[in-house]
Amino acid sequence: MAAVKAQQQSGASLAIRARILTFDGDPRVDPAATRYIEDGMVTVRDGIVEAIGEARDLLPSLAHDLRIVDHRPHLLMPGFIDPHLHMPQTQVIASYGTELLEWLQKYTFPEESRYGDAAVADEAAAFVLSELLANGTTTAVFFCTSHPQSVNSLMAEAERRGLRIVAGKVMMDRGAPDALLDTPQRGYDETKAAIERWHGSGRLSVAISPRFAPTSTEAQLEAAGALAAEHPALPIQTHLSENLAEIAYVKELFSWAQDYLDVYERYGLVREKALFGHCIHLTEREKASLAERRASAIFCPTSNLFLGSGLYDRAGLIEAGVRTGIATDIGGGTSYSMLTTAGEGYKALALRHQKLPVLQAFHWMTAGNAQAIGLDDRIGRIAPGYEADFTLIDTGATRAMRRRLERVETLEEELFLLMTMGDDRAVVATYAAGRRVHQRGGGFLPAREAPQPVVSPSEQAGAVQQ
Repeated sequence: MAAVKAQQQSGASLAIRARILTFDGDPRVDPAATRYIEDGMVTVRDGIVEAIGEARDLLPSLAHDLRIVDHRPHLLMPGFIDPHLHMPQTQVIASYGTELLEWLQKYTFPEESRYGDAAVADEAAAFVLSELLANGTTTAVFFCTSHPQSVNSLMAEAERRGLRIVAGKVMMDRGAPDALLDTPQRGYDETKAAIERWHGSGRLSVAISPRFAPTSTEAQLEAAGALAAEHPALPIQTHLSENLAEIAYVKELFSWAQDYLDVYERYGLVREKALFGHCIHLTEREKASLAERRASAIFCPTSNLFLGSGLYDRAGLIEAGVRTGIATDIGGGTSYSMLTTAGEGYKALALRHQKLPVLQAFHWMTAGNAQAIGLDDRIGRIAPGYEADFTLIDTGATRAMRRRLERVETLEEELFLLMTMGDDRAVVATYAAGRRVHQRGGGFLPAREAPQPVVSPSEQAGAVQQ
C-alpha cells in the first residue's frame, strides 16, 4: 500500500462520522464478513483510510489537524464500482426495439463515429463521470471508442477529478463503419501509446480492449494478444456470449474454435483481470476455463433485459468457481445507478429461480467488483490502507422510501429497500481520495475546489481548520 499512498499525497485529510457499512470478506462465504457500525468514524490521511471504528473510541485521540464531517444518520459505504460500461453510449440509451447486432449497427456505431472530435469526446467524458459520481460510483471500467481522442478526453477528465478509472481504446478492424475501423497495427500502436501516456498516471489504468470477436480479425486478436503478453499485469476487457445470434456469428467467423471463449484463449486473452461482459450462454467448458484462468464474468442485468439477450446464471458461475461482477453496461444498460442495477439483477436472477441476498448484492457492488477487476488491494472496502472512496446514502431519500422505512426493522430490510427503490436521489455525497466530489443538490465539485466540510457544533471545539 506504500505505492498507493505515494500517489495520494494530494488527497484530503479529514474524519467522517456516520453509520458505516463495509465488507471484510464475502458474506456468501462468511456471514461475519459484514461490518456495520451504528455510530462510526473513518479517519482519512492524504486520501487513504487511516482508521475505522466506533466514533466514541476514535474521538478522544483524533489528530487536531483533522476536520470532522458529521453525516449522521446517513450510511457511509465504499464507493460503488462499475466494471463494464461504454463512455460514448450516453446518447443511445433508450434506443428502441432491436437485439444486440442490429442495435450496434443502427444506433451505436453511428454514434461512436463522432468521437474522433475532441469537443464531442470532452463533453461526453465530463458528462459520464459527473453522472456516475451523482450515483455514488467512484471507479468504473470503460470502453472508449477506436479513436485515441476518446481515451485522452476521458483520462484527462478523470485525472483532473482525482478518480480511479480503468479505460481502453477499442480495437476493431472489421464489421463497422469506416470511421470506427483501425488496423491490427494501429490498434496495437494506439493502445501502446495510451499505456505509455496514461497507465499509472494518478489513479488511471489502461485496459487492452478488443471490442469483441466479431469486430476483430485474427490478425488484430493476435496484436491484442501481443499487448497482453508484453503487459501481463494490465486489465483486458471484451464481450462474451451475450446473444445467441452473436454466438452463431462467431462460430461462422472462427470455424476452427470449439466455442466462443476458445477464440480469446487462442490469443492469450483469458487470464486474471480479464473482464468478459455478459457471459450469458456459456458452455460448461467455458465456465471451467474462466474459473481456471481466474477471469471475471460480468453481469449486466439492465442491458440483458433491455436487449432481450438472456438471463445470467450467477449460481452456475459461482458453482463453477468463476469470479463475477455486476455492471451497468451503459448504454445497452438503462441506468447509471448501481443500486438500480442490483435491483434489476435481483429480478433477472429471480426469473432463473435464483436469489440475490441483499448483503451479497452490496458486497458485489463494492468489494466483489474490486476483486473482479483486480483492484481489491486498494478499493472496495473501508479499511486502513485503502483509498478513501466513499458514497454517502440516505435510505429515506424519497417520500415512498420514507413510508416503507416506517416498517423496516433490520439493516438487511433497509438495504433491500435501498436496492429496490433507490437511485441517484439517495446519494447524499460522493468522496474520491477523501475529497467530496459530488453533493446532492450541488452537482459535481472539482477535487481542487471541494468545499470545506461542515463540523458538527458539538465537536467544533476539538476540530482544527484544514
